[in-house]
Amino acid sequence: MNLFEHLLDPANWSGAEGIPARIGEHLTYSVAAMALAMVIALPLGILIGHTRRGNLLVAGLANATRALPTLGLLVLVVLLLGTGMLPVVLALAVLAIPPILNSTVVGFRTADPDAVLAAAAMGMTGGQQIRQVELPLASPLIMSGLRSATLQVIATATVAAMAASGGLGRYVLDGQKRADGYPEMVTGALLVMVWALVADLLLGALTRVAQRRSSGRRRVRTDLFDTDEAEPGPDTRNKGASA
Repeated sequence: MNLFEHLLDPANWSGAEGIPARIGEHLTYSVAAMALAMVIALPLGILIGHTRRGNLLVAGLANATRALPTLGLLVLVVLLLGTGMLPVVLALAVLAIPPILNSTVVGFRTADPDAVLAAAAMGMTGGQQIRQVELPLASPLIMSGLRSATLQVIATATVAAMAASGGLGRYVLDGQKRADGYPEMVTGALLVMVWALVADLLLGALTRVAQRRSSGRRRVRTDLFDTDEAEPGPDTRNKGASA
């Protein structure tokens, strides 16, 4: 048996159930779920991280999500809302919110305290501190959380086929029902793995860019502080002149 027979057959690369269509469905589920999770988790994480309030909320969400069975959550949402794209996206977004929220809060809380204090001393408003100081410094950890959540969503979207939905998991589920379905299962598993690797590489590159920018801001702040400390103050200069 050629395990790549289904993947290499040109007939499977067209039509409503063809490989491009399944990849599109999987991509749509993943992107829509991540967009919804980011809209909810990023502002909430920034607010909690900046104000240093809401620790119990973050810990409670993280613990509750770990306890949720993925398939059980998906089936529950489908029973409540029916089949289709919306229930799948909602279930995936619920799983993606905690890692994004947690990484954002931790990123803000671990931002260089000297830089934050300096921004406050300069008279920056809360919004200016967030945009110009805390958010750039926290961006590497935020990107790390987005990366983790994206991989989790891509993997879990495969299970969506069990809830009468499409995506690449459809190949795995349909192949299991047939005695000769191994090539179809290999197609689904292989394409999910490729999609996850591509997303991981892209987000890894963005994370490295965020780390370089964050390090650059720390160096600029350090240079400014060093310059201020090296420059003699007005009192010192007066004393030197009188002597």
